[in-house]
Amino acid sequence: MAFFKRTIKDTPVNRKVVLVRTDYNVPLNSKGEISDDLRIRASLPTLRYLLKHNCKVVIISHLGRPEGRDTALSLEPIAKRLAELLKKEVTFVDDCIGDKVSLAVRKAPYGSVVLLENLRFYKEEEANSEAFARNIAQSTGARDFVQDGFGVVHRAHASTDAITHYIPGVAGLLLEREYTTIMNAMEKPKHPFIAVMGGAKVSDKIGVIERFVEKADRIIIGGAMANTFLKYKGYSVGASKVEAGQRAVLDALYIAAHEKSQGKADDFIMLPTDVAVASSISDTAERKNVAIDAVGDKDIILDVGDAAIEAIAKEIAGAKTVIWNGTLGYAELPNFAHGSARLALSLAANPEIRSIIGGGDTADFALKWDGNGGKSFTHVSTGGGASLELMAGEKLPGVESLLDAPR
Repeated sequence: MAFFKRTIKDTPVNRKVVLVRTDYNVPLNSKGEISDDLRIRASLPTLRYLLKHNCKVVIISHLGRPEGRDTALSLEPIAKRLAELLKKEVTFVDDCIGDKVSLAVRKAPYGSVVLLENLRFYKEEEANSEAFARNIAQSTGARDFVQDGFGVVHRAHASTDAITHYIPGVAGLLLEREYTTIMNAMEKPKHPFIAVMGGAKVSDKIGVIERFVEKADRIIIGGAMANTFLKYKGYSVGASKVEAGQRAVLDALYIAAHEKSQGKADDFIMLPTDVAVASSISDTAERKNVAIDAVGDKDIILDVGDAAIEAIAKEIAGAKTVIWNGTLGYAELPNFAHGSARLALSLAANPEIRSIIGGGDTADFALKWDGNGGKSFTHVSTGGGASLELMAGEKLPGVESLLDAPR
């Protein structure tokens, strides 16, 4: 389906100062080093397009959840990595508004890149402050605004919404690709279409699960979310994590699934038949496989079981479209990443499957498993919350604020 907003390719950008909102909220290790640069690499096509048109590119982004100015969450290491990837100098400015920014942008030649400091050092960013957005626009002197931070467009912040009141906004190449890839998978999937949902909370994903009841041919449930489903079905889940207060939500979900599947809701919503449990959550915890009706009072469910893994792999083998959001177990621990790893292998081994990997923890796991920059899958999303809300059919403020595509 065609993208409904104007993009950089619809806009004359030659020799302009262009403000680009990226999502460089990358994971850092204990030493403060970048542990996964997917989001930086994903921004390169847009940046290269603008540089090819001799633009003066000024980038704004955020990192983490700082409480005021926090040097541990500075974007300076991002600037260094971006320079390596672009094979081009990137000027870093340790603020995102004010005279220091204005001077750096004026001094920068056309065909160069300037990265400004973490937007969230100012509380006005998340408050969607008009004054803060105007200050960014005036400090940078940008003529055009390019929204390319897919991971933040589900939030109405100063750099996703208010900024477009001062600088006309268009989509970057990443944002356009994320939106059209996900929407095409949801609206025009090749069948069989299977949705795999994991992670912790049902409440975080109920909107998208409801859409999958409507759109998918089968839904596979794993992760801690499966514990809530299993307890709803009357099984003991021992000392496992369960989300309380979801009975009415699951009642409605199963009613809809019953209608969709002509009375076969328990086949349509596929729960694990066995699970992997342990007595504690640790690197040294022993993996023990048990049937779902044999979970002990002190057992903690940390992954889908061996039989469930085989059943999921068999189901995936016959699919044409798979959307996966949420790991199937406590995948941070190798002993409980078996289900997620087998799912990743099933997708990577079958190039005929259109595989869409949701952002956040799922993308982090898939990229570490893949070791090939995510190329083993059709699409690895850079946005967790944004991809969920888009799949659920919700409007995204950072997209809605952009100029409409030419008719």
